[in-house]
Amino acid sequence: MKHFSSFLILLFSILVLACANPLIETNKEMRAQIIEVHDAVMPKMGELMSLEKKALAQADSLFAQDSTASSEIEAMRSLAGELNQAHEGMFVWMRQYSLDEEGKTPEEIKTYLDEQLLKVNQVNVAIKAALDQAATQLKN
Repeated sequence: MKHFSSFLILLFSILVLACANPLIETNKEMRAQIIEVHDAVMPKMGELMSLEKKALAQADSLFAQDSTASSEIEAMRSLAGELNQAHEGMFVWMRQYSLDEEGKTPEEIKTYLDEQLLKVNQVNVAIKAALDQAATQLKN
């Protein structure tokens, strides 16, 4: 019986601590949101690279056909650069994202996760914008 009451006290203490800081649950939800955004755009990395190559090939083709078509050539090269930047943006974000929360308070973790959610959403917007631009500019 003594062990059972010790177990109940321990369980109650854990429950009180968990309820005492609602940021723990908020942080858990934010981590899930961050990963959800990442997982939604990560499959588009191959498409970005493919479209970048296509834009560069179209620029080369335009140059071979008419080297005076500089505005069209520059537009394709610019598009290729935007696609590359969007691709790199994802990997830059992934390299700096850390799950190491040891020794940090829930408040510090929340601040970090707020920043990361903003950053991954910016990556998401950049990727979608680059893909939309490619859909508009690339022919064939």
